[in-house]
Amino acid sequence: MNMPAPFSKRQEEYMYRCFDSWFNVAEGGKRGGKNVLQTLIFCMMIEQHKNRIFLIGGVSSATARLNILDCDGYGLLNYFEGRCHEGKYQNRDCVYVNTGREQKIVLISGGGKDGDEKLIKGNTYGMAYITEANECHPKFLKEVFDRTLSSSDRKVFHDLNPKEEEHWYYEEILNFHERQQAAEPEYGYNYGHFTIVDNYSVSDEELRARLKTYDKDTVWYKRDIRGERAVAKGIIFRRFADNNDPYLYDDAELFEEYEENGIKKQRLLQRPYKIVIGSDLGGNGSMTTFVATAYFNKYHDLRALEEECIPLSPDIDADKICETFVRFYAMVIKKYGRVDWVFPDSAATTMINSMKSAAKKVGLPYRNIAGCRKNEVEERPKMVDLLFNTGRLKINRRCTKLRKAIGTLKWDEDHPDRPEDKNIGNCNDWWDGFCYTMLDFVELIGLDR
Repeated sequence: MNMPAPFSKRQEEYMYRCFDSWFNVAEGGKRGGKNVLQTLIFCMMIEQHKNRIFLIGGVSSATARLNILDCDGYGLLNYFEGRCHEGKYQNRDCVYVNTGREQKIVLISGGGKDGDEKLIKGNTYGMAYITEANECHPKFLKEVFDRTLSSSDRKVFHDLNPKEEEHWYYEEILNFHERQQAAEPEYGYNYGHFTIVDNYSVSDEELRARLKTYDKDTVWYKRDIRGERAVAKGIIFRRFADNNDPYLYDDAELFEEYEENGIKKQRLLQRPYKIVIGSDLGGNGSMTTFVATAYFNKYHDLRALEEECIPLSPDIDADKICETFVRFYAMVIKKYGRVDWVFPDSAATTMINSMKSAAKKVGLPYRNIAGCRKNEVEERPKMVDLLFNTGRLKINRRCTKLRKAIGTLKWDEDHPDRPEDKNIGNCNDWWDGFCYTMLDFVELIGLDR
């Protein structure tokens, strides 16, 4: 069995309160040790609990497995090493646990979608642990509360990373229980706030390295490091908007000039590991954009190389899009040696097929043209911000339209974690095309390096 690092004083105090509290919530920044702490407490209580069936859940069953069963090697499977095995109970995934007194059953469920609450009906749970609770569906969380009502020793555990103060989870769940606790000290609501400083497995050197990846004025620093319920508002990339220069490069950094037969030429100083073109396909007031991005040192250093677009038009002009794409595609190949992938918006299936045909017709590679993978819109600004702050992403000084778009992108007032979708100055068209050059490689880019 792997032993976790010692707990901080705040973590210990929270743990002791759990024994007398029925609703235990651990909130705070990333790497604050919330999952390790909650999982250890949950497992300790399973050992002596009188009920037989328990529940772990998350936005998906995969999330529950990763955060609770595995938990960086300190999860439930580690705690009950040699005394548990995975299996099925009533056609549901579960872990069977031998406590020495009797066999316990820990069901595993996803709870991120409307309807997931049906997956946990039919049982009474002695305890339930829901990870990333504020990402789960409200109906699922309500069903979890209901399904533990008749427990012999009711315990519900939530852990979460902060959202904005107005998020429904605070307004509909935590605020109510905070009021109940304030009115009645024995109510049983236990709240703990933890940050990376509470995680004694993180060395001072590692902490300093992680802090360097954040701009201290951003919402991500306030949430991920300080664990605050910060609101995302205004310009997203404020430092970039104020001064582009630290994030730009010139062709001279990538090319060297040489003379051949009296003719001046250029050649790349370093061969890119990959070159990718992303394209946001326009129409209906949107602009069609093309952005080429190069990856150097495998996926460690990124350079936005070139940009191209088609002027606004009320309709999608397929012939114009194909003509401009082929010209841009050929130019990038000629200048940089190759293009490994072309990722247009995956929703435009017909247009993607037209682009393939156009490339094939002029003898350019076409099998590498495919709809891009999509991830959560909320994750993209953080991805780019971390790359900027660590010096791993730079933009060609000549890409003036892309630079303007990134510098003017704003948070959406109605959806505070997303970029505003008003597309002022076509900033979203450029932003999407740029992001499409990276979305298929998020795991390989390794944003925690």
